[in-house]
Amino acid sequence: MKIKTIVTCLFLLANLAVATAQESASSILEKASAQAKKENKKVFVMFHASWCSWCKKMDNNMKSDACKKLFDDNYVVAQIVVKESPKNKNLENPGGDELLKKFKGEKAGLPYFVILDPKGNLLADSNDAKGQNLGCPATPEEVAVFTEKLKKTSKLTDKQLAVITETFIIKK
Repeated sequence: MKIKTIVTCLFLLANLAVATAQESASSILEKASAQAKKENKKVFVMFHASWCSWCKKMDNNMKSDACKKLFDDNYVVAQIVVKESPKNKNLENPGGDELLKKFKGEKAGLPYFVILDPKGNLLADSNDAKGQNLGCPATPEEVAVFTEKLKKTSKLTDKQLAVITETFIIKK
């Protein structure tokens, strides 16, 4: 009987920990902004979901051996989980949908990104000149728009931007 009670208690504690484990979107953004201010960087916020294969591709590209240092030297990258399926709602960062709406990305697909200064002012977003979400840029045209946004919000050189271009463009 003792073992059954202990197992039940552990199960309830584990469920409670999972239910409250996700950090709020505002807390993530506050921490990223404080770090960006301290390190003289910008904040690159990526909104994503566990089901989104393009989100995973963008994350993998940004964390690749070729690109990770380039992004880390110029941005504090913050990821916010939004738009999860009903069975994975517990993965979402509370307040993430509201933050996505604030940056006019609620009707866009994922991933959706914004680049902010340390004070939270919007410098660039995921939309091209036509207002279409770039998502994870993959075509030469999309990557050109993406790297232009990076150029305007960072100290990345043309040579470094060429590395990002090479990483992001899907080769046929």
